[in-house]
Amino acid sequence: MVDYTTPVTTAFEMQRATISQSQKALEQSVAFQHNVSEAVIDSLDTQESAQRRGVELSKTAFHSYLDAVESTMPGAAGSVEEMREAIDEQFEFLLDNHAELFESIESETREGLDAYDELTTDYLEAMDEQIEMVLEAHEDLEGQSIEAAEQVEDQIEQMQEQVEQVQDQVQEVQEQAQESLEA
Repeated sequence: MVDYTTPVTTAFEMQRATISQSQKALEQSVAFQHNVSEAVIDSLDTQESAQRRGVELSKTAFHSYLDAVESTMPGAAGSVEEMREAIDEQFEFLLDNHAELFESIESETREGLDAYDELTTDYLEAMDEQIEMVLEAHEDLEGQSIEAAEQVEDQIEQMQEQVEQVQDQVQEVQEQAQESLEA
């Protein structure tokens, strides 16, 4: 007797495994995107620090230039000091705005990431529910398919038995005909 249900069961198991693997791949993709976003937010501090150092280096360069002007131009100390104060005020303004900008960028990025996380969590939960329903329906379909395969298997066995009976009858008739001819 041939078992027709094994290939059907195997096919359905492979389909469910594929669905589960696809679901896990999507979840991993979402987690990866979250990790990348977190890394971007974490890198903002480094970027801000590097840019702040660049601004402070520029400020130091201006001071060095003003020191050179002051030392080479006698009597310019008052003007140079006024310039130094004006430059310091501008750099303080720049640094304050710089800090506020990065604080705002980080805050907005964090809010966007939180909203994205909430949305993807809701999406994944809905997807999990849908996949659960699909898998349940898939298992029902598998049961129906196995039942149909078993019915086909039973019908084939009945047909084989009928063919064997007909063959036996044909053989009996042939034997009887042979005996009749010989007698």
